[in-house]
Order: sequence, then structure tokens, then C-alpha cells
Amino acid sequence: MLAGIVVVLTVLLALVGPMLVPQDPLAQDLLALNEAPDAAHWLGTDHLGRDVLARLASGARLTLLVGAGGAALAFLLGAGVGLLALAFGGPARVLVFAAFDLLRALPGILLAMLLVAALSPGPLSVMLALGLTYAPMVAEVARATHARESAADYIAAARSFGLSRLAVLGRHLLPNLTGVLLTFAAIILPRCIVTESVLSFLGLGGTPELPSWGRMIADAGGFAEEAPHAVLAPVLALSVFTLALSILGERLRAASDPLRDGAP
Repeated sequence: MLAGIVVVLTVLLALVGPMLVPQDPLAQDLLALNEAPDAAHWLGTDHLGRDVLARLASGARLTLLVGAGGAALAFLLGAGVGLLALAFGGPARVLVFAAFDLLRALPGILLAMLLVAALSPGPLSVMLALGLTYAPMVAEVARATHARESAADYIAAARSFGLSRLAVLGRHLLPNLTGVLLTFAAIILPRCIVTESVLSFLGLGGTPELPSWGRMIADAGGFAEEAPHAVLAPVLALSVFTLALSILGERLRAASDPLRDGAP
């Protein structure tokens, strides 16, 4: 319940937070550099006099949008393309999963960095890089679940009635795969958000004026002694939110486990 509350509050911060905070996240006040939290600035200011709370709320929107978009693209590529290749089988299956295996050969963060550097830094490039980076993981889950369900008697019965491969996939397999894939989405999403923050920290997430949690950590890191609040705010927000997502993902996985009640 606590993890769910954290996730809901963070999403609300991203959706309505920038409208509720009166300060402009891009406005600089050179007379109020690295100020501690006070009544005017609840989380203080950074090294350029920008309101930390305003930037945290605005950065939540960009971080969550890019992370969620990357996770959605990963599922579209991994589950969508992977399941179609499994349905058709033959060369299509070999080629698609050979490409996924090639992507899996590289460490995730390194692959994302290479893709963003090749596409030019920006939110859309990061979103595409996240999708390509985590699509192989989704494809492996889809392949394992597809193999388990394909061996069931109801699939054999559907095929005996002469249904096409796409019909079997859409009518019978996909409804039984959706629960597992949605559960895995809660596991992939925090990874995408952390990777987006790392790319933003390295300067690959977008232009400097676009606030994101990773960019805030990078900007405030050099002034940690003068303004520890400016770096602690995005670090704590990122840590607590991804931890809450991971807890929810693990609970969803445990709830969907057919052996959770000790069934054979």
C-alpha cells in the first residue's frame, strides 16, 4: 500500500505539480544562489537560483514520460514483434530472435548510450534507445510464456479446428499472455526510468534547459557541499519512486504465480 501511494503521488506530481508550484523551473535568481529551504522555496534553490521544487515537479513529468514511453516501446517491439515471429515460426522466428540476441550481447546502459549518441541526444532518441535496449528482455519473457501456453491442450484443440496461426495467437494465446506481460511491465518500467536518469546525468537525455531528475543530479553534484538539498531532492525522488515500482512489480509477479498457494 505504501509503495502504491508513493507511485500515485509521484504521478500526480508529474501531472499537476508544475501547475501548482508558482515558481518557474527555468527562472534564475542570481541573488538567491544555493539557498536552503525556506517559506519562499520549500526545497531551496540550486547553483543558478532556480527553485528546486519547481524543477523537481517539472523533471518528474519528463522523466516519467520518457521512461514510460521507452517501456511501452520495449513491449511493442519485444512482445509484438516477438509473438508475431513465434506465430509464423520458421525463418521469421530465427531472424527476429537472432536480432534480439545480438542486442542482448551488449550491456543495457552501453547500448542505450550508443543508440542515443548515434541518433543525437534528445527525449525522443532516449525513448527509442530504451525501447531497443529492453525489447530483448520482453521478447524472452514472451517466448517462454508462449512456449508454455502452446503446449496446452486448448491450443491443440484450437489448431485442430483449422484456425490460422494469427487467429490462435489473437483469440487464445494473447489473452493468457497479457497478465504475465503486464506484470513484467512493472519490472521494466523502473529500469527504464533509471536508465533515462543515467543518460540525462551524462548529458545525453536532452538539452540543458529541460529539467529531468538525472539532469538535476548532474547539475547539482558539483555544489553538493554548498547546497546538499539540491542534489538530495532528485536523488531521493528517483530512489524512492523506482523502489516503489520495483516492490509493486514483485507483488504483481508473486500474485500471478500459479504456485503461490502451494499448488503442484
